[in-house]
Amino acid sequence: MPYHLHFGEADPLRIRFAISPLWETQSAVRVLARPRQQKYHLPWLRRIAEAARGLDLAPLQLLMPRRGHSPDCLYPPPLTPAAVLAEEIAAVRATAPEVAAADFARALADTPGATESAEGRRILADPAASLARLADLLERAWETLVEPEWPRLRALLEADVAYHSRRLADGGLERLLGELHPAFAWSEETATLVVDHYRGEHVRALAGQGLVLLPSVFVWPEVVSGFDPPWQPTIAYPARGIGGLWTEPGERTPEALARLLGRARADVLCALDEPAGTSALAHRLGLALSSVSAHLSVLRAAGLLTSRRYGHQVLYERTALGIALAVSQPDTD
Repeated sequence: MPYHLHFGEADPLRIRFAISPLWETQSAVRVLARPRQQKYHLPWLRRIAEAARGLDLAPLQLLMPRRGHSPDCLYPPPLTPAAVLAEEIAAVRATAPEVAAADFARALADTPGATESAEGRRILADPAASLARLADLLERAWETLVEPEWPRLRALLEADVAYHSRRLADGGLERLLGELHPAFAWSEETATLVVDHYRGEHVRALAGQGLVLLPSVFVWPEVVSGFDPPWQPTIAYPARGIGGLWTEPGERTPEALARLLGRARADVLCALDEPAGTSALAHRLGLALSSVSAHLSVLRAAGLLTSRRYGHQVLYERTALGIALAVSQPDTD
């Protein structure tokens, strides 16, 4: 069923990208309950399996219907481009109890039997206490499931935002929306973004609020839209580069390239499937910042990389020559 977002005259000027640790946390919780999505994240699932067994995620998962409404108040759209988990959790805790109560009741109603379950009754009996308890659980889920991998995830999400920001600048809104996800369709005639997915039919006028575009690792391969007033209209879409997210760089570095450039320098080149900064690469490769910086300088001087500034950091990406070398086939002798 389609989701229709009607743009007013000012709304195209108020489209923004954002990255949300809270969104990734709740999406990770969903993955644990959705076998269909787990195949994309098997290395992560193996790493967190033991720690995840110590979490009781049932109260959160009860409010995550397979089809229908999820409580916007538990993971509202981020207010800044690069949100901090503590700030997002504070916003959750600040939700008015009556807003939380309506949000919880609507979500529970979309899962058969959830409202009448013991946990459902507990949630509805005291929405304020339930909100605090669920916020605590989201914090624990973040610390256990997502925070250990956050530098890697953030690097991928930042690379996605950088890429699509350039596409917006180069080709405009219609081109950007057409490339974000196959479910997106832009109607120039009615200035409407139609998101064709199974979560139900929904129509909303942006009314000058604009739109938040939220790249996500754990939402893959779906797209999630919704968010009713008073929250800003938001769409979460799969970030680029998921296929290589959990692959360790050394596993895909051709031996011939390692002999040519040296193992560490070749690993740096092969790690740049998506643009990344020095800190993200150092964390991912387990190398010192100074070593990664030196390797990046040499690779750039050799014409294998380019660099550009994005916000507070410099992102590096492969040139055509760098791509050709990084995807070269390993020796067969």
